[in-house]
Formats: sequence, structure tokens, C-alpha cells
Amino acid sequence: MKNKLVLSLALLFVSFLTFNMNAQDENNQKAAPNELIQTINSKTIENISSTSQIEAFTTSWNLNYEVFQELKQENYSISIKYNTKIGAKRFEKGYSNSEWTVIDGIDIHATSYSIDSLVGEESYVYMIGLTNGENEYWSSKNSADTERGWGIFRFLVLIGSLGMFIYGMKIMSEGLQQAAGSRLRYLLGSITSNRVKGVLTGFGITSIVQSSSVTTVMTVSFVNAGLMTLVQSAGVMMGANIGTTITGWIINIFGFKVSIGSYALVLIAIGAPMMFFGKQKLKAWSSAIIGFSLLFMGLGFLKDAVPELGPDSALVQFFIDFKDIPFLSTILFVFLGTLVTLIVQSSSAAMALTMTLVAGGIIPFEVAAAMILGENIGTTITAELASTIGNVHAKRSARIHSLFNVIGVVWAILLFPFILQGIEYFMLSIGAGNPFENPKEYANTGIAIFHTAFNLLNVLILIWFVPNIVRVAERTVKSKGGADEEFHLDYIGAGYMSTPDLSMLEAKKEIAKFGELTSRMSRFSRDLLFEKSRKNQKKLIDRIAKYEEITDRVEVEVANYLGKISEGELSIDTAIRIRGMNSIVNDLERIGDVFYQISKSLERKSEDKIWFTPHQRERLAELFDLVDEAFAVMCENLKKHSADVDLTVANEVEERINKKRDEIRSEYLDALSKDDEVHMKGGIIYNDIFASLEKVGDHIINVSEGIVGKV
Repeated sequence: MKNKLVLSLALLFVSFLTFNMNAQDENNQKAAPNELIQTINSKTIENISSTSQIEAFTTSWNLNYEVFQELKQENYSISIKYNTKIGAKRFEKGYSNSEWTVIDGIDIHATSYSIDSLVGEESYVYMIGLTNGENEYWSSKNSADTERGWGIFRFLVLIGSLGMFIYGMKIMSEGLQQAAGSRLRYLLGSITSNRVKGVLTGFGITSIVQSSSVTTVMTVSFVNAGLMTLVQSAGVMMGANIGTTITGWIINIFGFKVSIGSYALVLIAIGAPMMFFGKQKLKAWSSAIIGFSLLFMGLGFLKDAVPELGPDSALVQFFIDFKDIPFLSTILFVFLGTLVTLIVQSSSAAMALTMTLVAGGIIPFEVAAAMILGENIGTTITAELASTIGNVHAKRSARIHSLFNVIGVVWAILLFPFILQGIEYFMLSIGAGNPFENPKEYANTGIAIFHTAFNLLNVLILIWFVPNIVRVAERTVKSKGGADEEFHLDYIGAGYMSTPDLSMLEAKKEIAKFGELTSRMSRFSRDLLFEKSRKNQKKLIDRIAKYEEITDRVEVEVANYLGKISEGELSIDTAIRIRGMNSIVNDLERIGDVFYQISKSLERKSEDKIWFTPHQRERLAELFDLVDEAFAVMCENLKKHSADVDLTVANEVEERINKKRDEIRSEYLDALSKDDEVHMKGGIIYNDIFASLEKVGDHIINVSEGIVGKV
């Protein structure tokens, strides 16, 4: 009995120990998750970060390796909950419509997750969580921003960025022109019939002003002005095409390889104070520096404004699909490049846009190269538009530029695959990378090489055919006769040069031609005085009336042109010269009015059958001779530099005109008291004519005085 009792107590003790051990194991198993949660709370989720995307953001994280296996065994998964910053604040205040959005069930192995379909350009907060259905843990709040999606707003930003680039290019070009005005005059003065020298001149001018459009418009103006022949202008425009390739290299190096945009404000800080200096050249350099900065700020904005498209996007696929069609695709993209240049009216801006698109992976290298060819055609429109108000020579000069570029693009399209292979081989041989395999990295360098190679080859090929191109231009642009050759503004009709010195040179040439035009009216009036045929008299009267209309128009257009020059910053000397020129054109217009009145007096004399005596005609002829002599002196002075003008001869001729007028008037007054009524009628017209000729002499001396600034 006693043994049984001992055995029972032993069994009871063993059972108790077994129960306690099982209970302890259960307690340990239940406690494990709590310990795991404590571990998670301290250091499990690490390196949380986010990347902004268009109407989306991507968050990334790391899980601590020490607890990763335990989380996996406990069937934990990743969760993300997010809200806008404003929504999170509203939720804390109890607003029910501002709840957090939760994304569950993300695999525990994941280290990043993209959240899309969000509001563009919005600030979000989010938390990364771990949950297994029973327990959960959330990290602290993290912030993320989204970018605005492509739409009308970003399109306007793109246009604005392009506008800033064009404006910066314009300001920089004008500043460089003003700073290098004397250099430009030297380059233009060095042009000879040597085509190679013309090419170098065009290259030099474009390199200085950084705008082929300025060079081509300037060339059209100088052909219009007679400063160079069509053959010479062809060389200059060829050189301008080579010079404009420098722009591509500048954009490639400073716009994509080196970020000048980040230093733009520093450059503006240097250039802005120079605007307030009194020296004109410092102001010009200020414009150049500020324009340079704005140009690359615009390029920076342009790169950010271009949409980020993936390789599977419809637009990228369109370019990829079409680029493999021989010739047709090349022609299509050449046309696209031409269209872009026509829209933005700047080949440099079109090139910047093309380089931005290819750097963003939107268009392949082949497409960008074809668009560059089209931009070479599009840039010719500037010169064509400038020539529309010029004479026939200006139109032919612009046509030469168009023919040169179009012919070049035609042969480049035919050899396009071989040119691209040559570019690829050259870049690989110098270690510059492959623009086809890695366009984002190397395509822009390839474009700069392609643009330079194309224009150099085009010049080397076509420079030998300049006379032929000139003949084609002359045949395709027909002269309309005298009205086209003689009565258009030949010097300032093709545009304002933006540099006062160059513009003044054109205005001076136009005024010199204006002086010669008014001197012809003196000869017409003399012929009318002695002409007996009524038919020929009518022709002479009509011609004088036509010339009087021309003098009115020339005065208005020259005055408007001088007004445009006056809108810029002027030196004291330039302001004096402009004031003198305005005075000169006013006097020349008044001369035209006086001769028109003389023609009407002679017409009335003929209609009323009034005749001058031989002595009266002889005396008027003597006065006409003196007036023509004064015109010859005036026209000679108009061609000289103001510092070389001597008023001695002009004043001497003016005194002789006054003396001759006084003699004729004394004779007339003496004869007036003796002659009968018939002579009285003729005497009134006679008096009007010699008095009017003396007024012409006064205006002529005023012109010479205006040349030297005596206004």
C-alpha cells in the first residue's frame, strides 16, 4: 500500500513537471512575436527613399538581414499607405474624406514599389509597413513629390523655354555685333571676287555674331546695296553655313556635357553691372554675357520640359518604325526639321530642340541627323523673307542661299546611309562612343560632327559651281524692269542690321542714292524748259511727278529706318549723325517738291501759250548750270565720310547761285517796268522759276552742312 502511494505521488510529480514544461513552451511560442515586433520597431526597415515621376513616385527600402528570415517564416508582407500632405493633416483633424490609401500584399522580397495615377505636381507623405494579419508595424512618415503630366501646361513651358533660348540668342548676337562693329566692317571690306575669301568672311562674321540668319540677311542687304556682287555673296553665305555649325558644338559642350545653366546667374551677376557703365562697348559686352546666360538657362528649362517617354511609348515607336524605311523616312524627317525651323524662325533653336529630344531618348540618332538637314533648308526662309522688300539683286542673293542648301540636302539624302556609317566609324576611331547604340550619351556629339561635316563637304563641292548657281538664280528671279532695278530702296530695304554702325552705313548709301535721284529732277526740269513737243513735255512732267512721289516715299522709309536705329543705345557721335541724316532727307524731299512745282509752272506756261524770251531762257539755263554744279558737289560729299567733307566749295557754289539769282531778279524788275502785259504774264512764271531754283540751292547747302553735323 505504501509502495503504491509512493508510485502515485511520483507519477503525479512527473505529470506536473510535464504540464509545466508544456505550458512554458507555449508561453515561449506566444512571446516570440512580441520579441520580433520589438526587433522590427528598432531597426528592420532601412534606407527609405523616393523618386519623383510624372503623376507618380517610386519608393525604395531595405529590410535588415538579421530579421528577414524570421519575418519570412512569420508570413509577413510589405504594405504601403500614402496620402497627400494636406490630406494627412485633414485626417489628423478628423475629416473622414481624407483617409490614407493602403496597398497590401507586397512581397517581402521586394525593395521598391511604384505608385501611379496620382495628382501631378503634388506633395505626398507615405509610410512603409510590415504585417502578417495579426501584427503590423509602420515606419515614420516620409515625403515624396510628383511631377506634372504632359499636357497644355507643360507644352506652354516647352514653348516658353524655347522662347527664352531664342531671346537669349538674339540678345547675345546683338551684343556681339555691337561689340565687334568695327571688326564686322573690316571683314565686309575685305570681300573680293575670291570665292574662298568670301567663304572665310562669312565664316568669320557668323562665328562672331553666332547667327547665320544675321549673316545671310546682312549679305542680302549688301548685295541690295551694291557693296558686293552675287558671286561674292554666294561665298559669304557658304561661309555662314560653316560658321553656324559652331552653335551646335557650343550647345553640345556647354548645354549637355557641361551645365552652364547652373552658373548662368553668376554670369548675369557679372554682366548686369556692366549695363550701367557709360562706355558703349561695355554695354554691348553686357548684352552678350546676359544673352549667353539666358540662352543656356532656356536650354536647361527645355531639357526639363521635354516629356520623358519610355521605349514603348507610341511617339518613340513611331520614329523607330519609320526610320528603317529607305529614303522615305529620311525625306519625312527632313521635312519635319524644315517645319520646326519655319515655326521657331531660328535654326539654332531648332537644333537645340532636336538635340534635347535625342538626348532624352525620344528620337533616334538617324532621325535627328535627318532633321538637321531639314533645318538647313528652313533657315533659308529668313533670307527669302528679308529679300521680299529688296530689289531684284537681293532676291537673287537669297535664292542663291536657298539653292546652295537645297542642293546640299539632296545629295546628302542620297548618300545618307553612307554618311551615317562614316560618322559612326569616325566617332569609334577617336573613342567618342557609338551614337547608335547609346544615343543619350553620344548622339549629340554625333549630330555636331554630322552638321559640320555636311556643311564643309557641301562648300567643298559647290564652291566650284558658284557661277552656275548664280546663273540659275538670275533665271529663276526675273527682273521687272526699271521699277525693280531703280525705284526700290537699294540699301536699307532688306532689313535692320541691329548694329548702329552697320545700319548707318546702309542709311548713308541710301541717302547718297537719294541725292543722285533728286539731281536728275534738275535735268528733267531743264529739258522741260527747252522742250517744244507737247508729247515730250507730257512725258517729262509725268516723270518729274513720279520722281516726286519717290522722294516722298524715300524720305518716310529712311526716316523710319533711322528711327529704328535710334531706339537702341547710341553714342553722342552716332546721335549727331542720325540727326544730320534726318535733316538731309528732309531737305532732299523738299528739293523734289520744288522741282515738282517748277514742272507745274512750266506746264501752265505751255497750256496758256506763254513764251519766254531767248534772254530769259538763257539766264535760267545759267542758273540751272550752277544748280547742277551744286548738286555735283553735294553728291560727292554724300559719298564721303563726314570727317572728309569740306564745305568750302559747297559754300562758294551757293554764293554764286545767290548772286546769279540777284542778277536775274534785278534784270526782271528793270524789264517789268518797260515790258507790256504779255511779258508780264510770262514774267510771273519766270520769277517763280528762278526764285525756286535759288531755294533748291539753299536746300543743297543744307544737305552738305547736315553731313558734317551742322543742323
